[in-house]
Amino acid sequence: MQIIRHSEQTLKTALISKNPVLVSQYEKLDAGEQRLMNEAFQPASDLFGPITLHSPSDWITSHPEAPQDFEQFFSDPYRKTPSPDKRSIYIQAIGDILKFLKKKKPEDAFCIVGITMIDLYPRDSWNFVFGQASLTDGVGIFSFARYGSDFYSMRYEGKVKKLKKTSSSDYSIFNNYYIPEITSVLLLRSCKTLTHEIGHIFGLRHCQWLACLMQGSNHLEEADRRPLNLCPICLRKLQCAVGFSIVERYKALVRWIDDESSGTPGATPEHSREGNGNLPKPVEAFKEWKEWIIKCLAVLQI
Repeated sequence: MQIIRHSEQTLKTALISKNPVLVSQYEKLDAGEQRLMNEAFQPASDLFGPITLHSPSDWITSHPEAPQDFEQFFSDPYRKTPSPDKRSIYIQAIGDILKFLKKKKPEDAFCIVGITMIDLYPRDSWNFVFGQASLTDGVGIFSFARYGSDFYSMRYEGKVKKLKKTSSSDYSIFNNYYIPEITSVLLLRSCKTLTHEIGHIFGLRHCQWLACLMQGSNHLEEADRRPLNLCPICLRKLQCAVGFSIVERYKALVRWIDDESSGTPGATPEHSREGNGNLPKPVEAFKEWKEWIIKCLAVLQI
């Protein structure tokens, strides 16, 4: 196992910048938000740890990229930000990918994200991806396919049994496509991928600073190790792009986890053809993340 550990000064510069304008912006954050984000460069922090690589097949090793600090994010001329008339995020269940989404994007959409049970292969040289997004077009796609417990089973119903050529507008091959059992692990994995891809649409590139939701993942084990939370550097980027109180955001996340009474639309295999009714929201796998958020709130509200 390899640990990627940056110096305190490197992380401080990545978060705050040496640009006087951006430093001034940072100093205008409230004391609690600065206290939480400063955990990024505290060696003894138990909230934000270094990146660990477990094998040569992990993302950072196999997909070398230049890191993006806050100043590079802020100065990116291609970065899109929400506006009063384009501030909605749409989620669309589909069988085709980004071009389809671009055509279906509503006028008031900041972005539209497709979800599918089809395994994704953006190019021949890649084995698969959990998701993909276009920073400039405001569209993204992610797949549930590998998150079901039986994906690697020989009985997996989502595999095409016989090669069939169809026109680009014919989606009949996906009729009655397999829907997995809704479990807390499936929900957690899906939340990670969906929010990771939406982060790209807001202009956040893959994180190479600390353990973070915006790290890339090359396989399911690496995706599971990736936390659901953003590191302080990426958190500042998102706050800059969207504008929100971190305290209120984290309180809302705790309420969402605690509110098990709000049904989650979905289906288990026995319901997959009817598609009616709401299911209880399975949140068992979110327990550790809730405890982490509560620790952050303690830092924010001293």
